Amino acid sequence: MRIVEVVGRVTLSRMHPSLTGARFPIVLPMTLTALRDGAPDRGEELVAYDKLGVGPGDLVGLSEGGEAANPFGKVKTPVDAYCACLLDAISF
Repeated sequence: MRIVEVVGRVTLSRMHPSLTGARFPIVLPMTLTALRDGAPDRGEELVAYDKLGVGPGDLVGLSEGGEAANPFGKVKTPVDAYCACLLDAISF
């Protein structure tokens, strides 16, 4: 799981039926220096699946790969990144 910051969202005109009702935020992975010191270091943007209602500026725990499809059970879904949790605070 990685910590990411929500920076925007994607709007779709059509989507796979198994993804109905979800949102698709654009997220930036956070480095340790970005989290601790507010440095501008970030990873590359990616689009995630969200049913938590995240918004710009939120910090989110992001699950990727095979684990991202786990919340759907046996229903096949075309998801590679999933917003698993909202983070209220981070302490070092």
